[in-house]
Amino acid sequence: MPIIEPHIHMYSRTTDDYQAMYKAGIRACVEPSFWLGSDRRYAGTFFDYFRLILEFETVRARRFGIDHFAAVALNPKEAEDRKLADEVIDGLAPYLDHPRCVALGEVGFNNQTANEEHALMRQLEIGRERQMPIIVHLPHVDKLRGALRLIDIVNELDLDRNRVVLDHNTEETIRASRDSGCYCGMTVYPISKLTPARVSNMIREYGDERMIVNGSADWGVSDPLSLIKVVDQMRRDQHPPATIERIVRINADSFYSASPNWRPETDLQPIDPREFQR
Repeated sequence: MPIIEPHIHMYSRTTDDYQAMYKAGIRACVEPSFWLGSDRRYAGTFFDYFRLILEFETVRARRFGIDHFAAVALNPKEAEDRKLADEVIDGLAPYLDHPRCVALGEVGFNNQTANEEHALMRQLEIGRERQMPIIVHLPHVDKLRGALRLIDIVNELDLDRNRVVLDHNTEETIRASRDSGCYCGMTVYPISKLTPARVSNMIREYGDERMIVNGSADWGVSDPLSLIKVVDQMRRDQHPPATIERIVRINADSFYSASPNWRPETDLQPIDPREFQR
C-alpha cells in the first residue's frame, strides 16, 4: 500500500529520512510552508524559501523515490509584523502558480491575535478565489477556542469544506472539526501532540470519513515515520484494512485532488546516489 505523507516539513530533515520513508512505503508527500526557527526580516527571504521547497526539495525527494509537492503561505507564527506580512501575501501569486504547489498553507492561528487573523483572512480569500485546497493550522494553546473561531471563519467566508483541512486536532477539537464538514488532520509526535494509540482511538470513536493523519516532522522531537507507526497500531487494534488505507492514503489523495497539480507518481525508483547531479 503506497502511503501519502500529507503534511511534513522536509526542509528540516536529512536524506536518511527520505531513504527510511521510502523503505517504509511512503511514496508521496506534501510540505506546507512553516516557521524556520527565527522570524524572517525581509519578504525576499520568504520567497527564496518558497522556491526552495517547490523546486530543490522536490528534486531531492525524487532522488529517493518520493514524489514531493508543497503548499505555500505566510505561516501564522510570522504574522505579527503586519507590514511585512502584507508584503509577503502580496507576493504569493507566482509561488501559488507553481506546478508543484497543490495547496495554500499552512495558515491559521498561533497566539490568536488580531494580526494573525488579518493575515489569515487575506490568505483565505486568495485560496477561495483560486479554488485551492487550504491547510489550516489549529493553535497549540487554547486549541478549542481557536478551532471554534476558525470554523466560524470558514462559515463566514462560505469556504468549500471539500478544500479545507483543519489540522493538528486532538480529542479536544476533533468533534467540532468533524462536524464542520472540513477534512480533519491529526498530527503524531513522539512526545507532544498525538500518539498512534490516540489516533487509533479517535478513529474508532469518530470514524474514518475525511480523517487524515500526518507526521509534520519539523525542528522539534518528531518522526518522519509516524504514519508507519499509526498503521502498525491500527493493525494491532484490529481496524479493517480499508479503514487504515483511507487514513494514510485515500483521504489525503481525495483532499489534494482538488488541485490540478496533484498527480503523484507512486512508482518512482530511488536513484543511485553516485549518479546525483550536484
